[in-house]
Amino acid sequence: MARKRRALTEEQEPQGRESQRRKFVACVFQIPHAELTTDGINSCQRCHSHKIKCSGDQPCSKCRTVGLADECAYATRDRQVKVSENYLEQILAENQRLKERSITSAQVAENNDHSQRASKTADAPDGTGIQNPLIGDRAWFHRYDPSSPPIYIGEAACSAFATRFRRFLSGNSAMPHIPRTQYEREETIAAANEADIQWPSLHHARLLVRIAIHQIGHLYHLMMRKSTLDKLEEIYQTQDFDCTANKCTFFALFAFGQAYSIRSEPNSGSRVPGTSYFARSMSLVQILPERTSVTHLETLLLLSLFSYYLNRRHSAYILIGNAMRMGLTIGLNHNIPESQLIDPVERQHRIQIWWTIYIFDRMWGSKMGLPMQILDEDIHVDMPSTITPRWRHEEELSDSKYMTANIKLARIVGETITRLYSRRKYQETFLQRVQKLLKALKNWVETLPESLRLNMEDLESSKKPVVSLHMAFNQCVILTTRPTLLHLLMTLSKKGKPHPDTNNTSGAEPEREREDVSVSQPVLTLSEACIHAARHSHSMILTRWINGSMPTFGYFHAHYLFSSALILAMSSFVPIGSPTDMTGFDSALDLLRSMTDNGNLAAAEFYHNLEQVKVCLATYRGLRRGEESTDVATGGMASTSSTNATATGNAPSGAGVPALSGPSSDLAATTPFQNIAPLNQSTPIPAPSLIPATHPVLASATTQPVHSHGINAYAYPLRDTVSGYTTEMAFLEPTMQNFLAQSDIDLGLLHPVDTFFNEAENLYTCHEI
Repeated sequence: MARKRRALTEEQEPQGRESQRRKFVACVFQIPHAELTTDGINSCQRCHSHKIKCSGDQPCSKCRTVGLADECAYATRDRQVKVSENYLEQILAENQRLKERSITSAQVAENNDHSQRASKTADAPDGTGIQNPLIGDRAWFHRYDPSSPPIYIGEAACSAFATRFRRFLSGNSAMPHIPRTQYEREETIAAANEADIQWPSLHHARLLVRIAIHQIGHLYHLMMRKSTLDKLEEIYQTQDFDCTANKCTFFALFAFGQAYSIRSEPNSGSRVPGTSYFARSMSLVQILPERTSVTHLETLLLLSLFSYYLNRRHSAYILIGNAMRMGLTIGLNHNIPESQLIDPVERQHRIQIWWTIYIFDRMWGSKMGLPMQILDEDIHVDMPSTITPRWRHEEELSDSKYMTANIKLARIVGETITRLYSRRKYQETFLQRVQKLLKALKNWVETLPESLRLNMEDLESSKKPVVSLHMAFNQCVILTTRPTLLHLLMTLSKKGKPHPDTNNTSGAEPEREREDVSVSQPVLTLSEACIHAARHSHSMILTRWINGSMPTFGYFHAHYLFSSALILAMSSFVPIGSPTDMTGFDSALDLLRSMTDNGNLAAAEFYHNLEQVKVCLATYRGLRRGEESTDVATGGMASTSSTNATATGNAPSGAGVPALSGPSSDLAATTPFQNIAPLNQSTPIPAPSLIPATHPVLASATTQPVHSHGINAYAYPLRDTVSGYTTEMAFLEPTMQNFLAQSDIDLGLLHPVDTFFNEAENLYTCHEI
């Protein structure tokens, strides 16, 4: 029994020791340390390897003697250190707690403490991993009914930018976004589809198709023009009205023909003519065919474009997404071998249909701030080209030079959304990315063929596609530069806070301490380019409206007008702009109201949004009026007046801004950089240099009669038409040329705009919506 007990004890003892060893000896570290000689003196590596006595100095005397002082190093050997497993578990647990605390702190800082995050960004030595500093870390969703899905708001959308501007004007960072309500709903389209919709007479069908080809067939390649007209004749000759594919395509064309030819569609329940044909085509088209065709893709393109006339932007984006995916299934992004498709017209039609899908994908995404659906690296098809004989190309296909310019511009638009408005991390700073985009835009406008340039003396003599192309270019410039203009506006609005006086025992109100605000030259340069693009687009749209050549129900003119109006309103508050730009804002408001009365759904949405901006402008003027009154009472305005001339290059007026009226105002608006600081220097601009509320242009819109001032807010100067602008004018400014010539190092170190944008995140991005 004793032997069994002894044997059992001997068996259990190693297990107990092993268990104890695993508990207390969990890890072995390899720790370098200095080799010690027998007499306790540190030995360098060389002396240790030669087994000679070392002096122990750093470097030792023998290494200095042989000229190896730089290589003298202490010898190392591995030493094992036993660490308790409990200690390691404590370290791991503490590490996990720190990670959780870091995540929690980041979330709190994102919502409540933006200044701390700005300081962390400023401490980064090389700007590694910088995303767009304007839009925050989380997506923006509009408040919604719990029974409905959330409404995502893309930061690149003009309506989102309008909300940011209204928040700045009102000082309320939680001001809600204005949702889109002016669009044809599913019930209206379903009701329109229930009507008795038949093929029109041959004469009327010809008229509608020819109108559609003339109005949209030259802007985008959506069909082969002569073949489409021939197919229409064939359908009526053979009485083949039951083919679903033909019905979908021609009913979509009929919708455009009605939208451009009549003012209203009785008994349809819709405000936009052609909705009944659109609804019937939508109900018949196959959304998920297993085998698609080019004809089917043509129909999807037509329906996607007409969806914008109904202000159904989400539907348009989804339809073009389907067209994109179906095009990929039949290899439209690749060149097809000539042996499989001999006809050069058919081959070129296939190429141009693909590129139209590409253009819509980029352009539609930019309207809502949504990502592009295919990378440029995955496209291997040729650019559009002109086939021979040329007459055959002209009767069937779109101008190859125009399409190529449109494709290149769409590519830059896609890059703008990706580089400036996405939440990707970039090594480059914000200004570096803006510079590269502007270089691409400058190259685009410089390489335009002569046939695609505007006639600045007579806009109506320019072809409709050319005017549309230049307005799209201006919108891309605005999209690239308007965050910087908002940054400039916020910078200039910063005013000194009451300075506490510890020796003040009288109870009097403390004096205000004002400091000049330093604005770097690139910020001014980009802001000026944004203002120029807005003025140019506004002038082109106004000229087309006066000449009666603007479409009644189109989307894009209303969109460009709204976008430019926001910039013109901002321009009236900054020294590089002009107070006369406020007249452009008011004329845009009038124009959108007229388009709304005519039934344009997009104009109705933008008009309502712009009305709310005008209300916030009045609020902002009221706040500024009160502050300026305080300044005058304390004698601070005199100092403001005297220093403002340094920033603007104009003689000071009584209100602290240049008195702009008559021809001099136009000159100041187009040449604002006459006395500005050099490129790599910051320009000190006094904080209250914004146009005060007492300025005639601003006051005329609220309390004073329009005719009592030198500028009529609702009579835009006839001189201020497109003849005073050129598309490339913004890139010809010396300051812009210097900005584009700067190196990445200069833009990354000399102009840390990103830091300010992070500070302003609580204004530019609010997640509690």
